[in-house]
Amino acid sequence: MNFSKVSLFLLLVAATFPLIGCSIAPNADENELTVFEARNAPIATSPSELNLEYSASLSAVGDILIHERVYLDAKNENSYDFNPMLEKVTPFLEQADLTIANSESIVGGSEIGLSTYPAFNSPYEIGAALKNSGVDIVTLANNHTLDRGRSAIENAIHYWDQIGMVHTGSYLSNDERAEVTLVTRNNITFSFLSYTYGTNGIPTPGGMDYLVNRIDPLVIQQDLKHAREVSDVVVLSLHFGQEYQNMPNAEQIELAHFSADNGADIILGHHPHVLQPPEWIDAADGRKAFVVYSLGNFFSGQDGLDRQIGAILHLDIVKKVTVDSTTISLQNPAFTTTFVKSSNAKNYEMDLLKNVDKNLNDATKAHLSTWIKDLEFIE
Repeated sequence: MNFSKVSLFLLLVAATFPLIGCSIAPNADENELTVFEARNAPIATSPSELNLEYSASLSAVGDILIHERVYLDAKNENSYDFNPMLEKVTPFLEQADLTIANSESIVGGSEIGLSTYPAFNSPYEIGAALKNSGVDIVTLANNHTLDRGRSAIENAIHYWDQIGMVHTGSYLSNDERAEVTLVTRNNITFSFLSYTYGTNGIPTPGGMDYLVNRIDPLVIQQDLKHAREVSDVVVLSLHFGQEYQNMPNAEQIELAHFSADNGADIILGHHPHVLQPPEWIDAADGRKAFVVYSLGNFFSGQDGLDRQIGAILHLDIVKKVTVDSTTISLQNPAFTTTFVKSSNAKNYEMDLLKNVDKNLNDATKAHLSTWIKDLEFIE
């Protein structure tokens, strides 16, 4: 980040007086994996005792795909109530400074008619429930973005704006798309980008490419460059891979490494609907980026144990500012394993996987730990 003399003066004042509205992290220990020199260090013209530290926590969940059996189960007389379905996992979502989710079924509202597979349109109320459960940001670029056309996208984006939910990956104009989605927590600025491999064969209307971001390495490269110029941490969501495969394919691995080399710090994978393990990526500039190739389903009506299992990612981000440099550190990756329960396509609710099946939970944790053996779990 570029610091003017005024900004540097303010940092010195902050170092002298108690800090307000920022979180001070403990000193990083020898197990810290991802310290790297940030984009642009402050000019070394201030006292050497300048030494500030901020921390923020980020959580992320996978696909939210609301099938008819789920929204009918949530239906009341004149509306839909998904809040009770999410109660048991809400504490694990709202504890983070920022929580991000993949809104796979477009939230176009009942006014244009709700629909299920293969062309989804979900009630607004699922958006409200996500907000109530602690979700702060939703990604909108996925293979179902264009299911119900431009009107559903317009409804969804207007609704997300109305409830104050940050969103990325689908836009209503080229100007909106050109603006990087930014959120700042505890003096750490995050940027959020989102792209999909395709839209189930549905073409984007002519002249409206902004309606959904498609995976194009050159476009992603340019967007990552822009995002790095205006943020401390770049979070990239990729809707990619092969459905129902529990390991990433070569294309996923190649794109994740390409993205890390071009500036992505945290890469969140969606689309396979089952969990794929995370890993650290050694980026070309010496950074260690973090990728989870698929977060699986978070909340959906899909059947099959592997499609009912999800995970909440937890990650700590630490920013250190000294007279010579600003550094960012990704620390303490951990997961909370989840499960979508139902009975005869009714009584849908989310629970912790440990409460459903201990052996299945142990196997899931072992799978997630494939490449990071000391991965932690919060239950």
